[in-house]
Amino acid sequence: MGSNGTSNAEINCNITDVTFQYSLYAATYMLIFIPGLLANSAALWILFRFINKKNKAIIFMINLSVADLAHVLSLPLRIYYYISHHWPFQKALCLLCFYLKYLNMYASICFLTCISLQRYFFLLKPFKARDWKRRYDVGISAAIWIIVGTACLPFPIMRSHINNKTESCFADLDYKEMNVVTLAVMITFAELAGFVIPVFIIAWCTWKTTMSLKHPPMAFQGISERQKALRMVFMCAAVFFICFTPYHINFIFYTMVKEKIIKSCPIVQSTQYFHPFSLCLASLCCLLDPIIYYFMASEFRDQLSRHGSSVIRSRLMSRESGSSVLG
Repeated sequence: MGSNGTSNAEINCNITDVTFQYSLYAATYMLIFIPGLLANSAALWILFRFINKKNKAIIFMINLSVADLAHVLSLPLRIYYYISHHWPFQKALCLLCFYLKYLNMYASICFLTCISLQRYFFLLKPFKARDWKRRYDVGISAAIWIIVGTACLPFPIMRSHINNKTESCFADLDYKEMNVVTLAVMITFAELAGFVIPVFIIAWCTWKTTMSLKHPPMAFQGISERQKALRMVFMCAAVFFICFTPYHINFIFYTMVKEKIIKSCPIVQSTQYFHPFSLCLASLCCLLDPIIYYFMASEFRDQLSRHGSSVIRSRLMSRESGSSVLG
């Protein structure tokens, strides 16, 4: 995401080489692409086709998988650019891929928060959970896509600065200089809505779900149901903190460094160095999210195992029938 054009602060701090980011990005995206494509495609297929539609958080899981898949499908173009250092396609395609990165990040944050909140709410209010309609989740998901999709538009707009480097993309896109007030509003909104509020909600759900284990369960609600909910909430919290916390801690400083507001050498150097690692961690959500579906949803595991067994049986039966015909 960082620009090759060095600011005065970078020159004063003798920052001359951040080219390691190209190898880092290329290696990370190659590591993510095939497993992420297979895992999220399989997750979508199973979630749509096999799982009971009234299963808890199923709609949010589907949307989370769609968000991950959208980013994964753009990774081959990113890999090509970071290996070749050349962008032969239209600038609009570059900005679209750039946009999908942040759309994936903030949509994932929202849907992870919804999964945690719904699992806790259904655990706390089991009678209301029975009356909960699937269309409510669909409406919430649609609202999230509209809000997040609109809120992420400034990211490509900030990097759509017209220059002579027509073959540049992604990390080499220049920054538009912004008004200090506009920049402050953007950073505050991104940090509050995209990080601070979700992290408090997920932490609160985790704590309350943990506390619920100390109370006796209701007549029709076993302790195992609470443990499943706790595992789900814990997994959402783990993905959130591993993937998104480093980026949002660094985001404030990185934006101000690029806008030449911060010129302190230690901060400039550490921020520029850490930024590629924080973006790579953010992309790892495409691999970690499917773990939520598999390890935390028993129905998902059952359906996956059942389908796998049926496929193996059908193949064995077809081979046996074929060999009997030949015999």
